[in-house]
Amino acid sequence: MSSSDVMVNGSGSGGPGENESVGTVIVAVVTNLGIAAAKAVGGIVSGSSAMLSEAAHSVADTVTEVMLLASLKRSAKPADEAHPLGYGPERYIWALLASIATFVGGAVFAVYDGIHTLVHGEDPGNPTLSYIILAVAAVLEGYSLLVAWRQVKGEAARMRAPLGLYVKHTPDTAVKAVLLENVAALIGLALAAGGLLGAQLTGSGVYDGVASLLIGLLLVWVAWELGRSNAQYLIGRPLPEAMRAEVREELLSVLHIEGVLELTTIVQGPAEVLIAAKVDFHDLASARQVEEACEVAEAQLRDRFPAIRRVYLDPTPTPAPPPGPAGPPTAAGGP
Repeated sequence: MSSSDVMVNGSGSGGPGENESVGTVIVAVVTNLGIAAAKAVGGIVSGSSAMLSEAAHSVADTVTEVMLLASLKRSAKPADEAHPLGYGPERYIWALLASIATFVGGAVFAVYDGIHTLVHGEDPGNPTLSYIILAVAAVLEGYSLLVAWRQVKGEAARMRAPLGLYVKHTPDTAVKAVLLENVAALIGLALAAGGLLGAQLTGSGVYDGVASLLIGLLLVWVAWELGRSNAQYLIGRPLPEAMRAEVREELLSVLHIEGVLELTTIVQGPAEVLIAAKVDFHDLASARQVEEACEVAEAQLRDRFPAIRRVYLDPTPTPAPPPGPAGPPTAAGGP
């Protein structure tokens, strides 16, 4: 299965897939809120910069997921007179803000705290409480990851697409965000535990500072990946080339359509694709036949690709070829 199928055959807005996405994000919000408070307590008690960085990580994740919930709710509003194409792209605005929150709220703090620890040093405290908190956090993050993993795996199976390809190309960036953040959270927990252990065994805060720096860099990568994905759809991402060819092929299969002169496609959401095309109809086709051909074309496209929500066809004649070059001039006085 190609990336085009991943992009256009996803769950419809407001359908079971959308409700599943909301549930996945809610689980992540509740999980991260409790983990953030526990990590903050552990960081204060132990004096560990890595634990404080992990607390900032969880706070950033919580803010991110609250924004993702807002994106899911607001983008599901139906089209109205003020927004005739619907609110689908609004999910990408909120998701982009969420990636910025991850960067500012988590990555910047973690990098700063790691550098501060390396420069000024720290006295490692008792890490016992921190180890307990990290273990509990790992269980909770693992559960949240399992929920997101099941949804992504199920959707990829329905699309008959490899999991990696689905995660890379899916327009459902909310679930992608939860999945990446949970993976990053588990890696961050391992880094924090390593920093605590290194500090405990050596009595040096260098390991803790390095762990904090690595957590910050991990969050930078997550923020960049999510920001890039959402920016592409926010700017206006077309369907992949393979699917554009299939759309063109479907249009040409309709009676009375002779050519597709120009094809524009825009992905507006996980299940919101807009198709606009300049189409050349048969010169002898009547106005009624042209209207019927437009209806048939739209029905065929929606049947083949369920995510296509709007189809606009503009009857346009094929431009006449330019006149050929003039023949050689006749010599004056010739026959």
